[in-house]
Amino acid sequence: MDIFSKIAAGEIPSYKCAESDKFYAFLDINPLAKGHTLVIPRREVDYYFDLEDGEIAEMAVFAKKVAKAIKAAFPCRKVGMAVLGLEVAHAHIHLVPMQTEGDMNFANPKLKLSPEEFEEIARKIREKF
Repeated sequence: MDIFSKIAAGEIPSYKCAESDKFYAFLDINPLAKGHTLVIPRREVDYYFDLEDGEIAEMAVFAKKVAKAIKAAFPCRKVGMAVLGLEVAHAHIHLVPMQTEGDMNFANPKLKLSPEEFEEIARKIREKF
């Protein structure tokens, strides 16, 4: 079982933002912005484009609901979406609140937040979801 599957199963702690029977959303622990969230399928699939067509559609709709909750909790111009990440062999979508396109640059310095700040951010998103 990979690290993201363990997170979704509750075996590794995370800052949960939203969940369904098929998908799980939690805060990125190295965020580009407050509200930076990862959306994963519960089913272990390494590469996003190896998901079944129906799974991609359902995951996109779930991510849309999470993005709307992020935007409501953290007012921004838009919530950017990126599918990348070679470091974890589990398909995932990054949702990042942004004011400019530069906010989606993954080379940018990451925020350093306390556990209390992470919990507050996750709570705000859960309440809007």
